[in-house]
Amino acid sequence: MIPLSNNWSPLLAVDTYRPRLFFKYEWRWHVLVMPILFPVANYYFIGSPYFSNLLPFGVGTLVALGLYWLSVVAFRLTVRWTIRHYPGMQQTILRTLVMLITVGTMTVGLCIFYVWVYSLFPATGVQFSWKTVWPVWAIGLLFDAFLCIILGMVYTYAQWKQELKEDEQLHRQALQNQYDTLKGQLNPHFLFNALNSLSVLIGEEPKQAEQFVDKMSRVYRYMLTRNSCNATGADQTKGELVSLQTELEFVDLYADLLQIRYNNSLSIVRPTTVSPDYLTRCILPLSLLTLIDNAVKHNVMTPAKPLVIAIEITEDGWLQVTNNRQQKAIRLETIRAGLTSLMGRYQLLNEEPVLVEATDTYFRVALPLLVQ
Repeated sequence: MIPLSNNWSPLLAVDTYRPRLFFKYEWRWHVLVMPILFPVANYYFIGSPYFSNLLPFGVGTLVALGLYWLSVVAFRLTVRWTIRHYPGMQQTILRTLVMLITVGTMTVGLCIFYVWVYSLFPATGVQFSWKTVWPVWAIGLLFDAFLCIILGMVYTYAQWKQELKEDEQLHRQALQNQYDTLKGQLNPHFLFNALNSLSVLIGEEPKQAEQFVDKMSRVYRYMLTRNSCNATGADQTKGELVSLQTELEFVDLYADLLQIRYNNSLSIVRPTTVSPDYLTRCILPLSLLTLIDNAVKHNVMTPAKPLVIAIEITEDGWLQVTNNRQQKAIRLETIRAGLTSLMGRYQLLNEEPVLVEATDTYFRVALPLLVQ
């Protein structure tokens, strides 16, 4: 005698034969209910001969088995179709009503089919009649109502849990992105370089130093506040987005500071004319700063080989930032961390994805202009 494994159980044995169409607990339910349902159904159709005569017992059991699984597969496909067409939580009532109507209609036809199939086998002794069909209809429709309500509740609960899980994941990602953005806003490396440039200007160009301080304060004011898009294009802390016009005005200030710092080693080409319709569209705040810093951080620049960063607005409504590639030797894990964070923030909005194109000669990032 071969000993059974310590992990063996009847339910595990049942699961080994589970078709992929059914979930685990759904399959177990069908296997457990058949030994109860078949005798009850066959007693209704055949009567006491089902238990006292081997032939009616065998024929009735095989017929019940075939009809049962035909119904289960038909109902399963119908329920899946309904859920696929009405998946949202806000569609729960509509989904349940559609499920009741479709499953109920199917039950009416299947009940007639059941009685007719039983009448085809003389061993069952069943004669087709509407008197036999009516009770099957009543029980079937009652079971359908119970089944659809339970399935609707289970699906809604599962969907609610999934949405909670997704919300938690998005919340964590949002916190991480906010933290990364805050680090970029404070940017001590930029502040150190700016102060070094300021110390030089104070001695050589006092008037320009005054303008530099004014621009630097305005840059940091913008970096430490989040502005939103509104009808006038004014700067008001209101949401997650800023107008393109606001971001371009900020870039003018930021580019001037970088130009003083890097002189002829850096050239930032800004768009000269932009459609008014695009100026009122929105992007995530500090997007351009992230892309400019990304280019400055990862490329070599000298007066002989300047880094050129071109900002363009495409005809189909994309903000495009392109730089020539003169890449530094940087450890892989540090490359484009700011860009990755920016892409994650756009993903939270469920908008068009950020497009990245890299060749041997240039690196390009395109951001969709959003309508708020």
